[in-house]
Amino acid sequence: MYQVIARKYRPQTFHDVVNQEHVKTTLENAIAQKRIAHGYIFSGQRGTGKTTIARILARCLNCIQGPTATPCGVCASCREISSGGTVDVIEIDAASNRGINEMRELRENVRYQPARDRYKVFIIDEAHQITNEAFNALLKTIEEPPEWVVFVLCTTEAHKIPATIASRCQHFSFRSVDFEDLIRRMAWICEQEGIEADQEALAALAAAGEGSVRDSLSALDQAIACCGSKLDAAEVRALLGAFSLESLEQVSQALLDGDSRRMLEVVDELERNGLNLQHFARELSRYFRNLLVLRISGAAPRLVAASTQQREKMAAIAAQFSEEDLTRYLQLSLDLFRDLQFSLQPRFHLEIGLLRLVQASRLLPIEEALARVSTGAASPTPQRTANPSFASSAEPAPTRPAAPVAPPQPRSGPSPFELDRAKKAGMRPPEPQSSGGAAPAAVMEAPAPMAAGDARERLHSYLHEKGMTHLADAVENATITETGAELSVVVGKTYGMYFKDAGMEAAVREVFGRPLRIKVTVGEVTAGGSGRPTTALHVAPSASEDQAASRALAHPEVRRFQEVFGGEVRKVRNLKES
Repeated sequence: MYQVIARKYRPQTFHDVVNQEHVKTTLENAIAQKRIAHGYIFSGQRGTGKTTIARILARCLNCIQGPTATPCGVCASCREISSGGTVDVIEIDAASNRGINEMRELRENVRYQPARDRYKVFIIDEAHQITNEAFNALLKTIEEPPEWVVFVLCTTEAHKIPATIASRCQHFSFRSVDFEDLIRRMAWICEQEGIEADQEALAALAAAGEGSVRDSLSALDQAIACCGSKLDAAEVRALLGAFSLESLEQVSQALLDGDSRRMLEVVDELERNGLNLQHFARELSRYFRNLLVLRISGAAPRLVAASTQQREKMAAIAAQFSEEDLTRYLQLSLDLFRDLQFSLQPRFHLEIGLLRLVQASRLLPIEEALARVSTGAASPTPQRTANPSFASSAEPAPTRPAAPVAPPQPRSGPSPFELDRAKKAGMRPPEPQSSGGAAPAAVMEAPAPMAAGDARERLHSYLHEKGMTHLADAVENATITETGAELSVVVGKTYGMYFKDAGMEAAVREVFGRPLRIKVTVGEVTAGGSGRPTTALHVAPSASEDQAASRALAHPEVRRFQEVFGGEVRKVRNLKES
């Protein structure tokens, strides 16, 4: 009967195992020094050789020439262990034998000596499936087994093994197999089987295994069944549902060109050819990851699972993007792959995801934007330098010059608070100031000063003296009327929340000598031609705040920032005085 490649070429000695040098060297030395432990834990990714090395260890211990690190392979013990027919090497599937009753039977079996061989070896696969109660029943046996017993626990989830068990065993962590080692192993097997395969096809098979030898060999077996004695890279990728580098290059070319239409055409081609959109999103995220790694570290073979030709081609593409752009594309592609797993409309999600990539390529780093502000440069769409071998056909869009922004004009007269303070002190009110040095053609008539006992004035003065600047600002932009046991407040939506603050209630109690119910009404504050609210009760900024605002708004950097980014400055506060 036919035997699959993964079983036919299963290693029979430590030398045949791919990678795992740290495990092989330790076990070989332990056998040579007669320091054989009674318990081992082999953990790691699937298909990396855990059960295989457990069987090789059993052969080394029970070989007629042993214990030896190089079993003969011809004695009865070696042959029976390889075929799985010996009674002294017991393999247990913990996924179906995970209860306390099965562990009790194992504990009873441990008491009897081997029927023929030197050691009785128990290989427990998927050991993390054993229940806590079953582990507790096995605890004493693993701690002090008979001298002829060796336990080997194989698992892909070592963190689920209880610490009481792990502390009584030697733990070996298996590593994923290197990409180049996988290719060499499959090339040797193809040579033995008479199969012709190029490097691109083997690279696609090794990438499908993702560091697992068994997964890669299973894919190789499937490819041989599909393609026959000659493996073609395109056919192998189509069989595995993988995507060629050329199809992924279309996305990077569209990003360089800023071509949103090309992105939609890519999705349409995938849909017409019946390709899996989730697989494409997964391959796209892996592609951007490889570009990012190559952009950072160069064509490092250990960091990128690809053939030499593919690495060189991707390195040339990665050089045309910045590290920040590739990081952003990788994050967006990972988010896209996550969303597609739960999407009822995968085509729509993929289209919007690819369009987001194009839009993200037009973003400008904040450092560059600020640098352009300081140097006085305009804010164009960021441009990239195209590589001749991967040229971009998009022309930069012409930038429209920003409209000039008129410099802010300082206030033309004293505030009501200044007039009121001047009246109380018997001083002359301050003269109106003009921005150009010459007297203005017309001076706005100042509003009438507020009475000394005005409710809002008293509350504002108290909060200002106590240093509660944010509450004072809310009072300054509100209309306040005291009626009996109630304080009626008309204020904009922005400042309404401050009148519910506990500090505001305490201030009202202190100013008015009794607790008052604060009734807040949200309303709009209208402004006249001078920029001050038309209501006579509005509190304007002080002279020092006026001067600070004028200086800040007249600063060339602030004006330039407004020209580039637009926006409106509504409040200026001098932090040195507050």
